[in-house]
Amino acid sequence: MKKTKTAVPKQKVSGAKLRAKIYKYRGFYFMFLPVLIFAIIFSYLPMFGIFLGFTNYNGIKDPTFVGLKNFERMFKMANFWSAFTNTIVISLVKLILTTLFAVIVSLFLNEIVNLHFKKVVQTIIYLPHFMSWVVTASIFSLILAPTNHGLVNTFLVSIGVLEPNGMIYFLGSDKWWRFAYYIINIWKETGWQTVIFMATLAGINTELYEAASIDGAGRWNKMRFITFPALANTILTVFILNLAKVMNLFESAFVLQNDAVLGTANVLETYIYYQTFNSGAIPNYGYTTAIGLFKSLVGCVLVLVCNQWSKKVREGRGIV
Repeated sequence: MKKTKTAVPKQKVSGAKLRAKIYKYRGFYFMFLPVLIFAIIFSYLPMFGIFLGFTNYNGIKDPTFVGLKNFERMFKMANFWSAFTNTIVISLVKLILTTLFAVIVSLFLNEIVNLHFKKVVQTIIYLPHFMSWVVTASIFSLILAPTNHGLVNTFLVSIGVLEPNGMIYFLGSDKWWRFAYYIINIWKETGWQTVIFMATLAGINTELYEAASIDGAGRWNKMRFITFPALANTILTVFILNLAKVMNLFESAFVLQNDAVLGTANVLETYIYYQTFNSGAIPNYGYTTAIGLFKSLVGCVLVLVCNQWSKKVREGRGIV
């Protein structure tokens, strides 16, 4: 008589396989655990505070539900709309300029034949990325100072562009602050983005360049028909990913701005900071939470728009 095999439920089999796989890779899970705990504490638990955006709360008395009054107040504030506009304009211009310069620098680095010299130049270019924004602001405050110790103003006076008594306070002028801000960001962030583009350039098949040389193509035609098309997808991906983060602008603007340029330099996150800690009155955490919630919603919409854009451009491949 043949023995009949008892059927084992698929759920138990899959559960056993899952436990076996988890046990096998337990070392990786333990390595991931601190990251998970950090994300839960600093990214997910604070989300429970969203309800404060619908309350009147000053940190002393218990929160009082006020519905959408904080949002109504926010939309009526001229300073809020000024900060919102500054955030969009500054972030977009900074994104375009840093991406453009990163591509240009990457192309020049790719043309350097001497490998050791190329590595030295690349290292020097992306070292500013590791410098604190506080240190960066201190350095450029000295370089752009409207005194005889300011390197830029001293140079402009020496070549006759400025008069000794007509020096420009770049970081204290509404006319010049954004220009100085963009230059500082290009200096600090361009080199880091070149790492991504250089990785793409390193993956281009050298046989394509050899075939182009045999066909009589010069350096410009090689860049035009081989290098640029190979970089196009990476440029678009980097641009879309950074576009989704345009609302997260704080540290660089905060350390470089002052009271003289708040109309030009004040962005949403610095506006929230001033409303909370520097308003001269008891802060309303409900109001500032509402601003933060609005900023997050705008960022979420940008992510979704960028994802749809990515699907159209990259043949159905999104970023989320």
